[in-house]
Amino acid sequence: MASSNTELISTNPATGEEIARVAITSMQELDAAVERAWQAFHHSGWKELLPHKRALVLNKIADGLVAEKESLARLQMADNGKPLGECRGMVESAIGTFRYYAGVCETLETDVTPSRGDYVSFTVLEPFGVIAAITPWNSPIMNDATKVAPALAAGNAVLLKPSEDSPLLGPELARIALAAGLPKDLLQVVQGRGADVGAALVAHPGVRMVSFTGGTTSGRAIARVAGDKLIPTALELGGKSPHVVFADADREHAVAAVVAGIFGSAGQSCVAGSRLFIEERIYDEVLAQVVARAKTIRVAAPDADGVEMGPLASFHHRERVVRFVDRAREEGGRILCGGEVPTGGVFDQGAYYPPTVIDGLGYDAVSCQEEAFGPVLVALPFKDEADLIAKANGTAFGLACGIWTESFKKAWRIGRALEAGSVWINTYKQSVTSTPFGGFKNSGIGREKGIDGMKLYAQVKSMYFGLHEQPLAVAK
Repeated sequence: MASSNTELISTNPATGEEIARVAITSMQELDAAVERAWQAFHHSGWKELLPHKRALVLNKIADGLVAEKESLARLQMADNGKPLGECRGMVESAIGTFRYYAGVCETLETDVTPSRGDYVSFTVLEPFGVIAAITPWNSPIMNDATKVAPALAAGNAVLLKPSEDSPLLGPELARIALAAGLPKDLLQVVQGRGADVGAALVAHPGVRMVSFTGGTTSGRAIARVAGDKLIPTALELGGKSPHVVFADADREHAVAAVVAGIFGSAGQSCVAGSRLFIEERIYDEVLAQVVARAKTIRVAAPDADGVEMGPLASFHHRERVVRFVDRAREEGGRILCGGEVPTGGVFDQGAYYPPTVIDGLGYDAVSCQEEAFGPVLVALPFKDEADLIAKANGTAFGLACGIWTESFKKAWRIGRALEAGSVWINTYKQSVTSTPFGGFKNSGIGREKGIDGMKLYAQVKSMYFGLHEQPLAVAK
């Protein structure tokens, strides 16, 4: 991705070829978009629409995504380099998200609260108004839907800002939503760099709530602005997730999950299992199996037959991953596989990087503390449960973790002790729209997905109906 002051240039990371130019939203255009969003919020009738009728529109948006599934998947493949099969899965996820929140919209209940006097009290949910939804480049259509669907279901207008590195899917979603019957200007897309357009969107006085997925540094900056404005935020940030293999684990399944958990999506996933903890007595054996499997991963063009890993999402991101591995070397890490930019054939054209496994580092090394967001796995031994818990919790992050053991009691103890928003036991990287998702510590604030993922975009209003027979007294 390159850019000028007026446009973003989308480059196919598999080929290095320019595929599109997208106009950057000016500050005047941003102001106008916010004004149109408020006009749509107040005058389109969307927030007053009965929930089951809102649900019909959300389901029609899902139908539109179904009708264009293949073209959307191929567009995402060109925009950020994910293998085609994975891109198809991302569109399926977006479809499921709109269908899920159509169901939630139609069936969500609020509370009739116990009264302590001559009144009936209950709660209702009210939309905030205009929501800023800022999404990352790694899974555009899926992340867009995760924010847009519940925010619309709750009755809001949404300004969606995609990453400058993947600007092509957001406008397609807005187009499909409009064709499905969503009122005009209720979903708009603004384009540009996060430091410019994103920052202006967050700071805009017309934005009443911000939902952001991305890096922790950006999340902190957003939180500071939101704090000054006294508006709520949902922040889904980075991770350095521990993936733990105990000696009693199902070895075949554990090794397969470790490899899939870090090298799926080329490691460009917030929940990637980037720190592998192996019990000391099986460390060498399991690590050798992981390395052997990593060496067999088919890295190829994203639409090639049998591809398991495509290029990284951009050339500048690959440079970041290269620097991360170089630093691990400087810290004394041993590169057991990968660790060099591949050459020859398609590798000379695209932003490819091989599956890389590193060991020999202390758990407090910078490479074990910071997120590579690429296909880089750091392996570490542990002696016992206490040693594991201390090391696994010894980062600023707390997004996810994986535990492999045949002992239910051990899994329960470790799962409760690890500081993570999602715990996978004898599986990894499972995700479903109906289950809340978010992090502990520097991995974020708030929970997306699930029923609470719609409540995230609404304000609770308490209502009281008086039943008293006598006029109220000044004092009792």
